[in-house]
Amino acid sequence: MRIIGTLMVRDEVDIVAAMVEHHLDQGIDTLIVTDNASVDGTREVLESYAETGLVELHEDTEHRKQQRDVVTRMARRARTRFRADWVLNLDADEFLVAQDHSLTVRQALERTPLYLNAFTVPVVNLIGPAGWSGSGLSRLVWRDQRSDSELRAIGLHAQPTPNAVHRGESDIVVQQGNHFTSMSSNGQPDPAVALEVLHLPWRSWTQFEGKVVNAGRGYEASPDLKPSPNHHGMADYRRWKEGTLEASYLARSPDLEELQAGEAAGSFRHDPWLLEHLTALQPTGLRPELLAAVLRSDVEAEVPADLPEGPLRRHLQAGLSRR
Repeated sequence: MRIIGTLMVRDEVDIVAAMVEHHLDQGIDTLIVTDNASVDGTREVLESYAETGLVELHEDTEHRKQQRDVVTRMARRARTRFRADWVLNLDADEFLVAQDHSLTVRQALERTPLYLNAFTVPVVNLIGPAGWSGSGLSRLVWRDQRSDSELRAIGLHAQPTPNAVHRGESDIVVQQGNHFTSMSSNGQPDPAVALEVLHLPWRSWTQFEGKVVNAGRGYEASPDLKPSPNHHGMADYRRWKEGTLEASYLARSPDLEELQAGEAAGSFRHDPWLLEHLTALQPTGLRPELLAAVLRSDVEAEVPADLPEGPLRRHLQAGLSRR
């Protein structure tokens, strides 16, 4: 069985090495990656992995919101170049796993009949206290299980839309966001081999602000795309323009006391599996030094001396004091 992943990425150096190491360790044969003119070191990390022969690296320098077209090209190439049986279209902040952690993704897909054609995979946000920079892997160890009404109370619309996994096909079309494809589904996998995506969308303030600005300007440069008024990226871009994005970031980054209280109420669940998995993988990874840098970046992050007094600084300093 041939399992191929795709990734379009821009300025995700804080997490991309962990994403690549994880999926190759999970049995994916090749990652087809398109770098969207990153300037933070992401490109150099990907070039190092391309040298292993397990990552095929492409470049797209146009800063629009062209993910649909780029991912569709990669998904088709997964079939025509690599003869993919299953194709996984992923983002840099997404970690596909079997819900039964005794299985790898490969083992789960080998037990998933190809006649299903396509199926959906739930996406779980991993959250935790705020950080200034770094991967967030040591902080984001809580599964967000809040109801839609709880999310709306802090300005969020809903939990993430499931992702789509599909068979390799030369004429596949992947829709914006990787949530839907042109391939019809014949059902879901057996629960014993079900998959899920562990998602780290709000890893630090610097990462979050940069991603929001990049996405918002990308949509502005793509007038043919008409995102919903509730689209999370555009809502956050409006907040950034209004000067309220920092408050929104803090609202979605509960502190330890809030997380522990929420766990008792069922809103959060402590789950450090991803951190433990990546820590155990690091010494034997393809590029141990790159994965180590991702893991270390969160622990070494400090509050900038010139950050003004205010809610963000107080929140960050409280987090550092608990280390």
